[in-house]
Amino acid sequence: MSSSTVITNIATLVTNDPSLGDGSPLGLVQDAAVVIDGDRVVWTGESSKAPATDNRVDAGGRAVLPGFVDSHSHLVFAGDRTQEFNARMSGRSYTAGGIRTTVAATRAASDAELEANLTRYLTEALRQGTTTFETKSGYGLTVEDESRALRLAAKHTDEVTYLGAHIVSPDYADDPAAYVDLVTGEMLDACAPHARWIDVFCEKGAFDGDQARAILTAGKAKGLHPRIHANQLSYGPGVQLAVELDAASADHCTHLTDADVDALAHSDTVATLLPGAEFSTRAEWPDARRLLDAGVTVALSTDCNPGSSFTSSVPFCIALAVRDMRMTPDEAVWSATAGGAAALRRTDIGRLTPGARADLTLLDAPSHVHLAYRPGVPLVSGVWRKGVRVV
Repeated sequence: MSSSTVITNIATLVTNDPSLGDGSPLGLVQDAAVVIDGDRVVWTGESSKAPATDNRVDAGGRAVLPGFVDSHSHLVFAGDRTQEFNARMSGRSYTAGGIRTTVAATRAASDAELEANLTRYLTEALRQGTTTFETKSGYGLTVEDESRALRLAAKHTDEVTYLGAHIVSPDYADDPAAYVDLVTGEMLDACAPHARWIDVFCEKGAFDGDQARAILTAGKAKGLHPRIHANQLSYGPGVQLAVELDAASADHCTHLTDADVDALAHSDTVATLLPGAEFSTRAEWPDARRLLDAGVTVALSTDCNPGSSFTSSVPFCIALAVRDMRMTPDEAVWSATAGGAAALRRTDIGRLTPGARADLTLLDAPSHVHLAYRPGVPLVSGVWRKGVRVV
């Protein structure tokens, strides 16, 4: 039988329910409490009104918010690209070609090495408040290596994405059409049982609009739902394709036309912004303000990968979004929690209201605003996942 716990004396509680507290999108409740029973939240409100429970935790006048939902990462890989980063920061530009370095290292790694690397970064993310994460394949680019990446990832998360179409495999450099046939055929057959999502890098140097449509459509036919790397390095068809195919998320969204913004605003496709990538490549920042003012649903994620965004820290990405992408602290926190949940089409996470999964982050600060106000400071002092305190 499950036991109930109240976390009380919370200075500021982020519920992400506008019907609660101050009526804002964050649904902020002051001097609050949360009651957990089993793996669910069963009550939220003012501390003085909290029901009796079996256990009691004193938050000590600190802030509590939903666990971060990191809806875009690439954590099944081997090797290191320190030299590439160092060169880039010393004046050379980033292109999609660096992925090949990681492909070679990943193919050479054992299952145990890949899984040890994966769990290391998951533990690192958890310590920083991430309770749900999506992760992709994309560094194997063979039937065997892509399917094993997904098999390993599926042991650690339900949000697994098949990204055989990360770049054209070096083995097919002279015949991209044959690689698309592989990705939509034998590789898809091997990978679909281990994945929930299918993704494609729609970009010059990777896959064009027609190839991306063929890949995502084949995935849909196998029961995988589309997401897409769209409009990162240049203007292109990715965002329009995402909306056309009802992709859960169009990710990056750096180079957008007015028509792209309008299409996103009138769709269920979330624009997932990944400021770690711009930070790590010195690229142009996505204009989050433009998207938000148009009514687009925005998520914020790390894009954790060894080449272009080697951070697992959602708090760091929140600080970047506020400072360099013109988001308010409230908007950035919403996008890293409820926005990430929307990008994964989940309603059980990203909020702290009755019925939600009991995923909570306790900050060593009185307000969620401190995530941007005190950048680089490890403020996460407690994490509950599925009702269990794990940090």
